[in-house]
Amino acid sequence: MASDPTSLPDRLQPPPGTDFAREYDVSIRVPDFAGSLAAWGVRGKEARAAHPAELDLRYGPAAAETLDLFLPAHGEGPHPLLVFIHGGFWKRLHKDDFSWIAPPFIERGIAVAVVNYGLAPATTLDEITAQTRRSIAWLYRKAAHYGIDARRIVVSGHSAGGHLTCMAMATDWPALAPDLPQHLVAAGIALSPVVDLAPLASVPVLDADLDFNPERVATLSPILLQPATDAPLLGAVGGKESAEFRRQLALLENGWAAVWKGAVAMPEDDHLTLCDAFGRPDSALFEATIELFDGLSD
Repeated sequence: MASDPTSLPDRLQPPPGTDFAREYDVSIRVPDFAGSLAAWGVRGKEARAAHPAELDLRYGPAAAETLDLFLPAHGEGPHPLLVFIHGGFWKRLHKDDFSWIAPPFIERGIAVAVVNYGLAPATTLDEITAQTRRSIAWLYRKAAHYGIDARRIVVSGHSAGGHLTCMAMATDWPALAPDLPQHLVAAGIALSPVVDLAPLASVPVLDADLDFNPERVATLSPILLQPATDAPLLGAVGGKESAEFRRQLALLENGWAAVWKGAVAMPEDDHLTLCDAFGRPDSALFEATIELFDGLSD
């Protein structure tokens, strides 16, 4: 376990009287929030139509446990794999809303898996975390079948997906199944991640569906855990995001310093445009991701 958050330096503590409900209401700081989410769904449909993929592959028993796999059309495999886990505070959105992440990466020879999972309140956060782990284990086991390099699996996620990315990096994989290697995840990318769940207990619209009780906060807050390996972790947060989202990334940088690869500066982005930038080839975030892949051993 990492050190108690109460022992953190003042710069990493939320100011007294912080309105957490407002800080985690991302719609306040995003122009046309609903329209942006709807546009993601349209772009996702267009990406699936333009780029053949293995759709709705089942990785677990629940109805929501499916993923889409986009494979490069050119170049010899095995290909490195980017796993993308969507956000939505664990209670909204769907893998189909994020297919547009894939095209720029497959054009660079990187396979992309866009993962779906059950949503709260029907699915608990504990089970969502378990589903994420099942999806990654499934991809590792199916790597040879799909021409994927099992040694170069990079897990990424936005917001709630950033939390799940870090939970994957904190996973003792051999403890889940003897055929899984400790170094199953080669690297991670956490975009606007929520790594300390404690403040969310003070956000009624989230706590009502996810129940951030002390036990859940203690066992599912990445900042209270440690990465299971030395796999590098890249981070980013938008400069136009709330102070709390910026603090969350700073918590991760402080607590996981041993594996911290650095934060990509994205000063002009809000919570949603940061995710857009991840799939945009002209962005600093995309280029940093390519550099991360280039640094992995072949």
